Amino acid sequence: MSDFPKKSNLVTKGHLGTFVLITSLFFLWSWPNTLNDFLITQFKKSLELSLAQTGFLPFALKTGYFLVSVPAGLYMQKKGYKAGIMMGLMLFAAGCLMFYPAASTQQYIVFLFGIFVMAGGCAFLEIGANSFIVSLGDKATSERRLNLAQSFNPIGNIMASTAATVFIFSGNEPDAAEIERMKESVIAAGGNEYQQFLKDENFRVFPVYIALAAVILIIAFLVRRTKFPEPATEKSGGEKGSLKALLKYPHWWGAIISQFFYLAAQLGTWSYLVLYITQNSALGEKAAGGFVIANMILFMTGRFFATWLMKFFKPARLMGVYAVINLCLISIAIIGSKWGEAHFGLGLNGIVIPVPFTGFQVPVSIYALIFTAFFMSLMYPTNFASGVKGLGPNAKLGASILVMSLIGGALGSLAISSLAGSDWGLAAGIDTHQIAAGMCVIIISYCVICWYAFAGSRPRGPLYE
Repeated sequence: MSDFPKKSNLVTKGHLGTFVLITSLFFLWSWPNTLNDFLITQFKKSLELSLAQTGFLPFALKTGYFLVSVPAGLYMQKKGYKAGIMMGLMLFAAGCLMFYPAASTQQYIVFLFGIFVMAGGCAFLEIGANSFIVSLGDKATSERRLNLAQSFNPIGNIMASTAATVFIFSGNEPDAAEIERMKESVIAAGGNEYQQFLKDENFRVFPVYIALAAVILIIAFLVRRTKFPEPATEKSGGEKGSLKALLKYPHWWGAIISQFFYLAAQLGTWSYLVLYITQNSALGEKAAGGFVIANMILFMTGRFFATWLMKFFKPARLMGVYAVINLCLISIAIIGSKWGEAHFGLGLNGIVIPVPFTGFQVPVSIYALIFTAFFMSLMYPTNFASGVKGLGPNAKLGASILVMSLIGGALGSLAISSLAGSDWGLAAGIDTHQIAAGMCVIIISYCVICWYAFAGSRPRGPLYE
């Protein structure tokens, strides 16, 4: 059971408005992360990418986080949270605006650069917002406070998934024979019908990002006009954080390891969710997009539910139980896929469940994969809050290095796509590589999270109150 004081304040008195404004940032940065998952399927079609090449989309996103995180932390250590958040919003908007020239040129590298710049902006926002929310109230309620703020992140996930399904996915999925026909069909504007198809599909992407840039600039205006309180450790102008000091906190570097593998699990699941669904059922991309929306609703519900449960149970222990549940669900997703059926033959792929209000029936493995979202929902904020607890003036630098662990999502996705694209990803009777073959990476990830939750998360070292 939790040992929280009964009368601990969730948010420092007088700063509820600031808490609400900063919480809106959690909504914002969910968009590029979610849209990226849809771009994998879209660009595989519109830019004619191989399965291995699609792995560079999450790689560009998380590499941006990785390379910018420490400079962002040092910048905020010198300039404060507000300056760092403003810098993040400007970079975020600039990356979004790059999607128009990227669509016009139909160059994959330009899209990747835009994603990289957006990710750099999001690194500033995540370090600033997460650390600021943790500091904006009693230490005893930091996990609950951060989980509450992070609960608005999946609301953005849901809206981004809906926007991508409606505005990015066209539902036009020509097979090999139709593609050959289009290549032979000359159109009045010059070129062939297939070239026009690729151009049209690329132009479906940028309007969503331009609209997102407009919202970001409005939020930047509001942040600019808001007064930010600084934590007590910064008001004193005394001790500054250092890497040498941070190494004295085992729960901090343990959180980095856990967060690295958590992001590998989350991004590895979400980036290839549409592909997994289309490979293991008769659903097309738009119908699969509906399942992604359901996935995000489960993620949001899990966040709010976990915030409530943390009133009664220790957050780290709850995270460990959730990780064990997800180990079971991912195992079902792998064994119950077409690839798993070809290798293990346990018959799970033959167990189908009707989709409510539709005529579709899909394998139980798809439901298992989607329900992992509910149980992974508390992991990022719980890892983060557990890792920075008691760091005092080391919190900003510690948070920036924690955010660097998001590179785990990039490397995990590349590992999954590489395994799936290799001979290992092939199975008897299946004429294409199966993404389920790479999901053993996710199994390893949840094992590491279990270790941190049950053993590595206890605060240790020269702790600050």
